[in-house]
Amino acid sequence: MRKHRRPKSIQLRIRTLRAGWHDKDQVMLHAAFQLLADFVEQESPDKHIDWSHDAVHRRAWKEIRSLYQWWTRLRPRRRSPLDDKKIAKPPLRFEKVTGTKFRRLVTPDKKKYGDYYRALRRDARLEHKWHSEDQQNLHRLINIREFLWT
Repeated sequence: MRKHRRPKSIQLRIRTLRAGWHDKDQVMLHAAFQLLADFVEQESPDKHIDWSHDAVHRRAWKEIRSLYQWWTRLRPRRRSPLDDKKIAKPPLRFEKVTGTKFRRLVTPDKKKYGDYYRALRRDARLEHKWHSEDQQNLHRLINIREFLWT
């Protein structure tokens, strides 16, 4: 009599996230694109599937390659203006609130740290743009998920 074996569990190692806490929206994005990267890098779909079979397959393969390139080459090049080492960052200073045990943040001199505040505004605009780009590309990936098999 044969014993029934439990199926092996499937584990997804997300290489683009550092250890520690991440909000689920970020985990979802990174997990989905890790699946795409694993598909392209480990399953060699270009060797097992005739992507020139018809127009639908040609479009899907073009989209797979485009999304893979965006995730592995273009997206990792994103840089925040706040990463510029030449920009002086204001110190965090607190002052005691009179008559209480509380302290409040002292607002730094906006003229002295003008470059920092301009970079902060540029960073906020870029974060919004990058979020929209991530969302759009996640939708594109979902639209071609039926082609991610070999």
